[in-house]
Amino acid sequence: MSSPDTATLLEDAADRIADISRADLQIVLRRAALRLRNAGAISVDDDVEEALRDLAGEFGMTRSDTVRFIVREWMEKNTYLPVHHLDEDGDVDGNG
Repeated sequence: MSSPDTATLLEDAADRIADISRADLQIVLRRAALRLRNAGAISVDDDVEEALRDLAGEFGMTRSDTVRFIVREWMEKNTYLPVHHLDEDGDVDGNG
């Protein structure tokens, strides 16, 4: 019997977020972070690679940063991550 992969564990945790223990969630998230940190290269088809390069140039970002941006946007739009909204009426201090 094989153990489930990290993506399956993350999906399962998301499906039962109210029932999963904090310790189990920490383990799954740390495992996912380790895999992401150690995933140096993502191999994609040539047409996707070309689009990534073009988009990275347009954004002024590295390929890796562009992939991270795309994944984060997808996860936010599909409610896997909370969306961080800027309050248009809020005060800003001008420091940056």
